[in-house]
Amino acid sequence: MIMITAFVGGAGWGARLAKKRGGNRLDIAHYATGFAVAFGLLGFIVTIILERVAG
Repeated sequence: MIMITAFVGGAGWGARLAKKRGGNRLDIAHYATGFAVAFGLLGFIVTIILERVAG
């Protein structure tokens, strides 16, 4: 659940940042994808750490 939230949040943040910087549709898609992957990976690592600590 953490990973999905991080993935979607990262995509939104990346898209908003690219739009704020005046990017076209491909720029927005590129930023959204990059941020989604980065935040999704971070969320995955956090999930693994929490599972190891709690379990």
